[in-house]
Parts: sequence; C-alpha cells; structure tokens
Amino acid sequence: MAKFTYRTKGTCSSMIELELDGNIVHNVKFTGGYDGNLKAIPALVEGMTVEEIEKRISGIKCGFKNTSCGDQLALACRAALEANS
Repeated sequence: MAKFTYRTKGTCSSMIELELDGNIVHNVKFTGGYDGNLKAIPALVEGMTVEEIEKRISGIKCGFKNTSCGDQLALACRAALEANS
C-alpha cells in the first residue's frame, strides 16, 4: 500500500492522509476541521475506488466556499492515484 499526504486548500481541515492499494482507498485521516464529519467521511469511503469517491463527493461545496472536505478528499485521491502510476 502506498501512503499519500495532501495539503487541502479552502477548507477548515489542513491535511489529508490516505493509503492506496491499486485504486482502492484505505485509512483516510484528516487533520483539523470538524471532528464528526471528518470521522464519518473516512468510514464511508473506506474500501472504495478513487473513481467511486470522485463520483460521489467531487464538487460538493461547504457553505459559501467553492470546495469542501469531501471535495478535497476526491482531489487527494486522484492526486495519489496519479502519483503512483
């Protein structure tokens, strides 16, 4: 499994750590942000493919922001997949 760290942009969380096994996402951890949401999101995406995560949460906005922690996770997953190919 390949580990990847992504610095978020435009969200309350500042960093996302994840592991990829091929294109399967595992062990997502957020640094900063709202505790409940950032425990729920990793539990919901555990074992999903990068493509499934992108399809479900890419483009979600938080309030007046143009992004969200979920959207940033979709970007992080894509960046991790591209870095490992």
